[in-house]
Amino acid sequence: MTRDVFVLVESNTTGTGRLFPAAARALGLHPVLLAADPSRYASVGGAEVVRTETDDVRAVVDACRGLAVGRRVAGVATSSDYYVETAAAAAAALGLPANSPADLAAVRDKGTQRARLASAGVRVPRFTVADTVEEVLAAAAEIGYPVVVKPVTGSGSLGVRLCADPEQTARHARAVLFRESDERGRPVPRRVTVEEFVSGGEYSVEVLDGTAAGITAKHLGAQPLFVETGHDFPAALAPAVREAVTKAAEAAVRALGIVLGPAHVELRLGPAGPVLIEVNPRLAGGWIPRLVQEATGTDLILGTVAAFSGLPSPVAVTAARGAAIRFVVPAESGRLRRIDGVARACAVPGVVDVETYREPGTEITVSGDFRDRIGHVLARGATAAEAAAAAEEGVGRITPSLVVRREGVPA
Repeated sequence: MTRDVFVLVESNTTGTGRLFPAAARALGLHPVLLAADPSRYASVGGAEVVRTETDDVRAVVDACRGLAVGRRVAGVATSSDYYVETAAAAAAALGLPANSPADLAAVRDKGTQRARLASAGVRVPRFTVADTVEEVLAAAAEIGYPVVVKPVTGSGSLGVRLCADPEQTARHARAVLFRESDERGRPVPRRVTVEEFVSGGEYSVEVLDGTAAGITAKHLGAQPLFVETGHDFPAALAPAVREAVTKAAEAAVRALGIVLGPAHVELRLGPAGPVLIEVNPRLAGGWIPRLVQEATGTDLILGTVAAFSGLPSPVAVTAARGAAIRFVVPAESGRLRRIDGVARACAVPGVVDVETYREPGTEITVSGDFRDRIGHVLARGATAAEAAAAAEEGVGRITPSLVVRREGVPA
């Protein structure tokens, strides 16, 4: 029997992005991955791969029409932040379920997103968009130090830094503004947002089809960086606070027009309540969808594929537990010799998954973003606190061994 096709426009090569083909098959769909460079996707198994110029919407549409010979394309989506607009534009051209490509373009530009949210009455930090170092410094002086400086596009804390004074601000702004391309080699806007630093705990709300599926508590590494070192689900919040965070997130996705599929909404609990940091029109990274499933039984990946394929939502809450993840993050750059302690981490009661992401001999560069993570320990428990304790114990048993390069000293 010929199955309907579910098309992925590129994919994340780590984390839950690899699980989309399996979700499509579970819904009776045949997964096809369109990729400019198929060699990137050895880890994304189970999908038919078709070489396509994925930066070209017309090429993506033509590829989908080619796939539709003798079968039907049910949906077009992506697990990659970089291709949400392309996937939506292709789906719209084919008459398939999609959010507005124009709305997605606005969401992916953090300055435009902030302006839309503020005009809709959603509380956001004070901010300015700047495209020169001089404008950045003027904005920082007006907002007041410390300020957060970040590129207007991107994810995974890439290029995000807390700057304490004009010297740090100018140095970081110069580095970001003179960056010409992202890690996939695509051109990036040479603009940044300069924004008020909101103190307080950081959380994310995982939203599907406009409705919150739950709140994640986020653990961050040392400032001035914003590396996410772990997550707990569900977040331990008082009922009134949970309601306020949920309402803020749902109001944000409505204001931005993300009515279909997933959104990953990041907030901080400031002194006056939740402050919206940013909305990402995709599923969360950092294995958060896996945490949601371990804790509640809710499969956000399955729900995402269903949403963009026009199928009834299969998402249902079947459990009330807790889940947590902690990442292995090396303290220094160097050549990885080995990662010790994996078996001992697996032996911790409650740990359900331990994974390492790098092979011995790999050069590790600590960059201050998600790429610093070289492994994880994921745990489940009766509560999020119980799961977090297991994940902490597990990651504490893992030790990466690196040959660290010292200036003037051969490795």
